Amino acid sequence: MLIVQALGNVLSSGDTVTLLFDLAPIALAYFIVAVSPGPANLAVATIAMRKGRAAGMRFGMGLGVGLAFWGGVAATGMGAVLQSSVVFLTVLKVFGGLYLLWLAWQSWRSAVTPRSEEIATDGQGRWFARGLILNLSNPKAVVAWMAALSMGMGAGDAIGDLLAATLICMALGFLNYAGHALAFSRAGFMRGYQRARRWIDGAVAALFAAAGLGLLRSALTRAP
Repeated sequence: MLIVQALGNVLSSGDTVTLLFDLAPIALAYFIVAVSPGPANLAVATIAMRKGRAAGMRFGMGLGVGLAFWGGVAATGMGAVLQSSVVFLTVLKVFGGLYLLWLAWQSWRSAVTPRSEEIATDGQGRWFARGLILNLSNPKAVVAWMAALSMGMGAGDAIGDLLAATLICMALGFLNYAGHALAFSRAGFMRGYQRARRWIDGAVAALFAAAGLGLLRSALTRAP
């Protein structure tokens, strides 16, 4: 209730334009990170081409919720605490690495399976959960949030300013994933995917495997 009231006071004040201008560097930094190629964007694009708009949007919304969760963690100051916990980061990196390897296996299996033998009911009801797990198991998400929120935010800034910055970044995250799902589910992309399905899925499997092994290697060396 306190947070909602603080945000209302900020948005109802005459300094709204000034606030939005001050938050522009945060939004820009976060947007650059959000649209950069990575496992999440690669996954939602591939699913949209393979399964269509509905599955891509479900997966993207799951990704958005997972990313928003880490935004809340960073905004409350817990991000710094979690970053200093070697045990937490190690567990998260191991889980995230294994999950990426599982996604790599799924993409590889799709690459080597003839189209006629693909199972029609490929977990349509689980796309949201898969996206959610992918971003919840990504330790780099909270680092990205902390870096973005630190742009232009000082220790003396009001809670409403921090909340506004967090909500803007959350909205950008959802828009990014929805944009990927809408763009790559267009007929041209889907036809192109069907023509080069094995090559695309094979390349995606290799990228997921590389990312997963990278996280596991980082966990074993206990790198921050």
